[in-house]
Amino acid sequence: MNVLWGALVTIGLSAAAIAAMLLVRRRAPEGGYFADGDRAAGVFGVLATGFSVLLGFIVFLAFTSYDQSRSGAETEALMVLQQVETAQFFPDQTAAELTGQLVCYGRSVVFDEWPQMQDGTLGDTVNPWGIALFHAIREVQPQTDTEQSAYDKWLDQTSAREEARLDRVHGAVGVIPTQLWIVLFFIAGVIFVFTLFFADRGERAVVQGLLMGSVTSVIITMLLLLNALDHPYNEGVGGLEPVAMERTLRLTDEALAAVGTDVTIPCDDDGTLGS
Repeated sequence: MNVLWGALVTIGLSAAAIAAMLLVRRRAPEGGYFADGDRAAGVFGVLATGFSVLLGFIVFLAFTSYDQSRSGAETEALMVLQQVETAQFFPDQTAAELTGQLVCYGRSVVFDEWPQMQDGTLGDTVNPWGIALFHAIREVQPQTDTEQSAYDKWLDQTSAREEARLDRVHGAVGVIPTQLWIVLFFIAGVIFVFTLFFADRGERAVVQGLLMGSVTSVIITMLLLLNALDHPYNEGVGGLEPVAMERTLRLTDEALAAVGTDVTIPCDDDGTLGS
């Protein structure tokens, strides 16, 4: 969530709500429109409680999806690093091929898939280097017990990596259905209109402004928070970044250099095939 835009939206809408309250206050009777203030406050409490309970459940749903995306990205990066290690137990040519493709997979996640997730355009596409890895491992025929063990481990790690990738892309399109957004905005509108009826010409303008401004700003900030959690791959504060996969790529480069393994990477720095 962009903090600057969030602050501007909150201030702007709160100012508009305060202006509406002060405008209604000009024609409001002294003591407000409600003859029984306690009863009106009770009704307002019911509205506010219903809104807060519903909002709390939806925030929990959105945060669960947010955390699932974050955990998926971290697990996927870990599996890529572990598969690089596993690949070294295959024959040299196969190990070099698999390692290069894994590096390209990581680069593709960072420089290709991540921007698409931020734009919401990734869809149901598959990572092309995942397909290349599948074709490469299918040609492997284990000859020793070590290779057989590495082969079995590789398949398990591939399944874990693919599952983690699904968790990562799960939150890219948002998990809150449109119906819930409609209900939230409808209830927020009802609360806004109900609050206007607390306008009281006999009360100080600053008190009336504080009444409306506090209610409006709290509702707006909660909705902005909910939107940020529902779209975890935003470019603002709190948006998920490919930190884990970038760390995996750095560790892979350091590890390969430390053991003196020479690997030809079949892609460019952005993970594009054919460079």
